[in-house]
Amino acid sequence: MFLRCKIRRKDGKEHRAWSVVENRRVHDGRVVQRQVLYLGEINDSQRSEWSKAIEVFDESAGQSKQIALFPEDRRAPVLACDVVSIRLSAMRLRRPRQWGACWMSALLWEQLRLDEFWSAALPPSREGTSWLNILKTLVSYQLISPGSEWRLHRHWFEHSAMGDLLGEDIALVQPNNLYRCLDKLTAHKQSMFTFLSERWKDLFQADFEVLLYDLTSTYFECDPPSDGKRKFGYSRDKRSDCVQVVIALIITPDGFPLAYEVMDGNTSDKTTLKDFLNKIEKQYGKANRTWVMDRGIPTEEVLTEMRNSEGPIHYLVGTPRGRLTRLEKAFLSKPWEDVRQSVQVKLVEHDNETYVLARSQDRRHKERSMRQRRLRKLIRRLRELQRQDLTRDELLLKLGGAKKEAGKAYGLLDIHTPKKDQPVTSETFHFTLDRKKLRQVRRREGGYLLRSNIKSDDPGDLWRMYLQLVEIEQAFKELKNDLSIRPIYHQLETRIEAHIFVAFLAYCLQVALKQRLKALAPGLTARAVLEKLAAMQMIDVELPTTDNRLIVLSRYTEPEKDQLLLLQQLKLQLPAQPPPKIATLNNRDVA
Repeated sequence: MFLRCKIRRKDGKEHRAWSVVENRRVHDGRVVQRQVLYLGEINDSQRSEWSKAIEVFDESAGQSKQIALFPEDRRAPVLACDVVSIRLSAMRLRRPRQWGACWMSALLWEQLRLDEFWSAALPPSREGTSWLNILKTLVSYQLISPGSEWRLHRHWFEHSAMGDLLGEDIALVQPNNLYRCLDKLTAHKQSMFTFLSERWKDLFQADFEVLLYDLTSTYFECDPPSDGKRKFGYSRDKRSDCVQVVIALIITPDGFPLAYEVMDGNTSDKTTLKDFLNKIEKQYGKANRTWVMDRGIPTEEVLTEMRNSEGPIHYLVGTPRGRLTRLEKAFLSKPWEDVRQSVQVKLVEHDNETYVLARSQDRRHKERSMRQRRLRKLIRRLRELQRQDLTRDELLLKLGGAKKEAGKAYGLLDIHTPKKDQPVTSETFHFTLDRKKLRQVRRREGGYLLRSNIKSDDPGDLWRMYLQLVEIEQAFKELKNDLSIRPIYHQLETRIEAHIFVAFLAYCLQVALKQRLKALAPGLTARAVLEKLAAMQMIDVELPTTDNRLIVLSRYTEPEKDQLLLLQQLKLQLPAQPPPKIATLNNRDVA
């Protein structure tokens, strides 16, 4: 990048306009210039009535004042304000830093009016530390470029415009400040949930009649602790070698997060629902809610309590296909109903519950190809074992590995193994395909069963309601990929909880952006918008004066065509450029 001057003469006055431009090579090999930042005109006339003044913040005096700028090769007239001669030849560009995504994060924070909640919850310290600005920085960092607090302090803050937007310097994000702020957050978690639910209602007319509930896990890359919530358990991240915590999340079908809870890493899914029902009822009161869940979360005991409770509490849950055996005869007499291309459903009522059987051709093809692939691989492995010279114990160990890899396909074979003290021969070790089981599996492939205590004559409505669970799966995907909630590096329990809380707040900002995109630009994702705006930079333009002072113009770059189109589509208007500053040069800058 370099400075370019354009000279225009009009009415006897010479006008010089300055811009920051950069060279770009296009596809045909030509080099074109793009204006990155327009700095404007500097006074060139000696006539006082044509002179312009600007307002700058005088750092030495601590207040704003009017000054008129003139290049050093022009004699300035006598004016009512201060006249400053600048050395254009010594103009410098310093500290390019990311601005656009930080500005969008601050805009989303303001839209949710989070200052209204956190300014009371996090008052400044007696030393003047703004915990509110630290939290804004932590959440924006998690939204834009997530990483460790050390990286935030050492790299990201200086390469972003968060300090400019908040009016803070690097002292704000000293590691001690960041960790102390984390220690203050979790005490306000429940009240934050209540505040957010009201904001979702006010901004987007969200309702909470249907709630989606699911669990995930997030792991730690650290040594196993002796106590606390970090434990080994079933890992959704395929990291069974790492300790983890389990996160239970509740959102609406539109994606608005309502609450979450952090649990021990070895928590069983089916033990979590009862406590969560009580917490939601205690915090938000009793209401006619419907809980949509995946299979494996509710137990028979909890479902019975939900059916028999006052009110009762409605549920719609996936059910293992083994239950279909009891209902097959009832389903045979019911007609299929088309709810989508290649998807059919039918409904029966049984024991005060409604069951919906869904059949998907695409899902059938997928399950069948997976089953065939695993079965062929298992058979090849068994034939390899038949050709090997193995003892019985060695064979059983290798069969255990094959069973783990084959999954349910292993049950489709009748495998005869040697008895104790028998050698491994073709007579003692052989296998056959169980064709009865195979026919049953083929008949059920592509089908899944839903269960509810909602009285309905339309299986399509229940199926579409259950399909909304993809929204909570998308929430987990964004938390883990876009917002990098994993892995967690903290050691203290309070900071582990605080890290997840910060990621939750960043997800709330992302949800607010997704809602704006849904209404105004449905083809875009929130991540694509943040990446596009992140290309807008802020640069410090330094203008040394002849009287040993320095004028600093902090300016964000002009949006390119695609960024400008995005801002227009989202009905966003860029803020005014920050006011210039003037300060006394130190010896290093003069040199």
